[in-house]
Amino acid sequence: MRIVLTGATGNLGTAVLRAMAAEMPETEVVAVARRAPLGSASQLETPRRTTWMPLDLRGDNLSSALAGADAVVHLAWAFHPAHRPEETWRTNVLGTRRLLEAAAHSDVAHVVIASSVAAYSPRRGVRPVDEQWPTDGSSDAPYAREKAYVERVLDAFEARHSRVTVTRLRPAFVFQSSAASEQRRIFAGHLAPTKVALRLASLALPLPSGLVLQAVHADDVGAAVALALRTPVGAALNLAADDVLDGAALQGVFGGRPIAVPPHLVRLIVAGGFRTRLLPADPRLLDAFLRVPMLASAQARQLLGWRPRHSSADALSSLRYGLLAGVGAPTPPLHTGP
Repeated sequence: MRIVLTGATGNLGTAVLRAMAAEMPETEVVAVARRAPLGSASQLETPRRTTWMPLDLRGDNLSSALAGADAVVHLAWAFHPAHRPEETWRTNVLGTRRLLEAAAHSDVAHVVIASSVAAYSPRRGVRPVDEQWPTDGSSDAPYAREKAYVERVLDAFEARHSRVTVTRLRPAFVFQSSAASEQRRIFAGHLAPTKVALRLASLALPLPSGLVLQAVHADDVGAAVALALRTPVGAALNLAADDVLDGAALQGVFGGRPIAVPPHLVRLIVAGGFRTRLLPADPRLLDAFLRVPMLASAQARQLLGWRPRHSSADALSSLRYGLLAGVGAPTPPLHTGP
């Protein structure tokens, strides 16, 4: 089997490579990323027949990468520049559309694509929703808007190319220790005193009132991709650990006593930081964070036999460890520098 994997150097991509190395070691993989791994790619766990190919989905010719491919796993996504959403739109929406059309032109039989819990419409309560929940976006944040729009792109693509099987994975928040440095840069910025903040969180934990969330470990998402490649189901699949993290559960992860903070006050702080360029995260991402639904993953269990090995608390704990220990990986997105 020949697999083309986009976003191979990122949080999800490195986990998928590890999963394929363990579960599908003889698979031929074309690992696509805008920037090649730092130093020797041998430091990453990959299938033995892995070839790295630097490509930009926005404009490069994709035919050479896709030639002879049995499946495409599309994980590439850009969070920044957050202050220039037209640029992320070019990568995330137009780049995805270019890749899909190139895959159809190359007679690729199966596309596995990472959507997100943020593609879903806002929740109504905390009862988990299945894959029939509307995908209109959890807020008007560019990230949520782009994820929701890509769902419409996929609808149109499936209508035009019925011979291509499309598997949509919609994970909850995805964490692993080696992606901690990337997630710090995306959401808090490289100037944030992360270790100090985590130590303070072990004493007191300010949280937006009513916060609940689910997570999934990157390795469990990687396992789901490997299962989907072996069993092309052509469906949308939620991926989340079963436990839902509320204030008490977050105290178990971080140690500090939860202190409820009005969400509008948190948003004002984030908005001020974003406006002054001290924080890289758009305040509308906070709105999405507070509105995403909890996910029922029964369909992934039934169709793929997927079972998460890590709880939401485990996944978040791995992020905390990565932030404290300065863990990273030898790829441009996951490096430990600023």
